[in-house]
Amino acid sequence: MSLDRRDFLKITLIGSAAILTGAAESATAGVKKEVRVMPYAAKDYAKLIGMEGFSETLLKNHFTLYQGYVTNTNKVLDTLDQMLKDGKTGAPEFAELKRRLGWEFNGMRLHEYYFENLGGKSGLDKGGKLAKKLAEGFGSYEAWEKDFKATGTMRGIGWVALYQDNQSGRLINFWINEHDVSHPSGCSLILIMDVFEHAFMLDYGLKRADYIEAFFKNIDWRAAEARLK
Repeated sequence: MSLDRRDFLKITLIGSAAILTGAAESATAGVKKEVRVMPYAAKDYAKLIGMEGFSETLLKNHFTLYQGYVTNTNKVLDTLDQMLKDGKTGAPEFAELKRRLGWEFNGMRLHEYYFENLGGKSGLDKGGKLAKKLAEGFGSYEAWEKDFKATGTMRGIGWVALYQDNQSGRLINFWINEHDVSHPSGCSLILIMDVFEHAFMLDYGLKRADYIEAFFKNIDWRAAEARLK
């Protein structure tokens, strides 16, 4: 079979492209692709401004504090990642940052849960799933509320959290010391209240009980109920 000049050039170009493609694949076969994990981004909770019982200044200060936890979470994760790549996992700095990560990450995530269970305009649906679970676990909604508020007025700083035990389905109020201590294993967070001073002192001074009343007036019960398993 005879080839004219056009056919010869076509075959030559196709062959050259195949060789180049194969060479490129061979060159990159042993190279691992570096997956870039997107950093955490602070969420916008400006819609909460105007809530009854929470001044704009208090909320904006709280948002700024939350944004700091997001920034620090990203910094700690980036530094730990670089130390891993550099083979510095045996360094004391690596150990301390690993311990710090829980504080910064939970400081970020707990504030997100907190802001997202605020801004409600109506009370708890007494015929809803959450109300029934509260009555089931505490005898009545009123008994649960009394227990939750009493936990919030205890001396010390931290969080009050309503958790659901994923194995039994039971609802339990917990005191969370700091951000990263006392969280129950195998449970889902349903409702959380910040009782660090920054959450209320600007508006209420030492009257934490008054802040707790304002918190209850602004609970987004639909958001809380949506967290039930």
